[in-house]
Amino acid sequence: MVQLHYLNYINGEWVGDGFNKVKVVNPATGEYIGSVPNADEEHAKQAIEAASQALPEWSKKSAADRGDVLRKYFDLIMEHEDEIAEVMTKENGKPLKESKGEVQYAASFIEWYAEEGKRIYGRTVPGKRENHRIKVMKQPVGVVAAITPWNFPAAMITRKLGPALSAGCTLIVKPPEETPLTCMKLAKLAEEAGIPKGVFNVVNGNPEKFSETVMSDMRVRKLTFTGSTPVGKLLIKQSAEQVMKLSLELGGHAPVIVCDDADLDKTIEMLMAAKFRNSGQTCIAANRVYAQSSIYDELVRRMTAEVEKLNVGNGLEDGIDVGPLINKEGFEKAGRHVEDAQEKGARVTTGGEGQADTDKGTYFYKPTILADANYDMVIMNEETFGPILPIAKYDHDDEAVKAANDTPFGLAAYFFTQNVSRGTRISEGLEYGIIGWNDGIPSAAQAPFGGMKQSGLGREGGQEGIEEYLEVKYVSLSI
Repeated sequence: MVQLHYLNYINGEWVGDGFNKVKVVNPATGEYIGSVPNADEEHAKQAIEAASQALPEWSKKSAADRGDVLRKYFDLIMEHEDEIAEVMTKENGKPLKESKGEVQYAASFIEWYAEEGKRIYGRTVPGKRENHRIKVMKQPVGVVAAITPWNFPAAMITRKLGPALSAGCTLIVKPPEETPLTCMKLAKLAEEAGIPKGVFNVVNGNPEKFSETVMSDMRVRKLTFTGSTPVGKLLIKQSAEQVMKLSLELGGHAPVIVCDDADLDKTIEMLMAAKFRNSGQTCIAANRVYAQSSIYDELVRRMTAEVEKLNVGNGLEDGIDVGPLINKEGFEKAGRHVEDAQEKGARVTTGGEGQADTDKGTYFYKPTILADANYDMVIMNEETFGPILPIAKYDHDDEAVKAANDTPFGLAAYFFTQNVSRGTRISEGLEYGIIGWNDGIPSAAQAPFGGMKQSGLGREGGQEGIEEYLEVKYVSLSI
């Protein structure tokens, strides 16, 4: 098997050959597939310097010129779709068809923001006297640092890179240790697309050293992070010293409300996508279902039948629907959640067990349905990040909405009803930044993605996504 060995990408150069290596393995087979440098804070400092030096020229380019470069980058990503997808499946484990879907989704952010930069508008405001003029303008924040997660190795980078570069910022990315190779493929294509030196930099290595370095440097004016809420809270504290601008997409605990008038065919199709994509390892994965009493038994029966059709295995093989969990910790958490639920009265209607090979480091868990879930179970109160779906029963909509909101998280929620009035009340009552109404796959480049409460700050995607990379300045002119 061909192995992929990359260096860090700083100021248009590939550097870091002398460092120890971060080894990357296939979570489905345990095979060693490549490496990146385990760089120290010195490389982070070099990237900050490069991004700072590149900022003036890049920010002064017209939005149309920056858009032309991004458009070429989009075209290259799509030309290499199969190649990127294969790398992603090898290092992440998700089925190849899902990886291809992610490449397309990732590229859509580059395409969208190639044009959205042209729609950064200021305004003229009437002055307070005859010879007074007020001009409001928007300018790039400056140097941006990004820390990205392993579960979406491409999309979580382009969702930050697209708006940052379109706005005129320069970017330094710290990819995850588990899945850095996809990012490095994107960096290689960025080089081919003609993104200037220092505008896009990638630094692999220790995440703590990276964050400490960028957070303590006044030249870095913004940090964008996708990851856990505990880490997000730590970054908020670290950002206080420099009063740094933050965008944080943090943990979720997505509820699903299935009303008695729901189209169950569509509901089940959407639930399967919302739960079992990427083996349940997504921030907006359906994590707990509340089904109205009259349709509860039918939903459990039909969901069980659909889940039993899923094939678990190596994502590079044909016909695989669910790949491995990323590591031992995720596997053990899935097992704890199922065990706790069973002890507290849940019925396993399918699945409920895993298969681990600790010698190889591979961890598979069977897609699982837990019936008779209740509020005392850990899985109903804590994000699982695995292919396990608990289903509880409810009688009245107010009861379901209250249970759905009973969490410190507020990233995504889903509900299913054919009644517009009912759906309007539910959507307005749910305390979540993203709502899927009869839709289990709400993410789109043109829509603002982000959460409420402890699920983060700011939005990614849409018009709102580029505003996160802009500062507002007003000029008061006396003539």
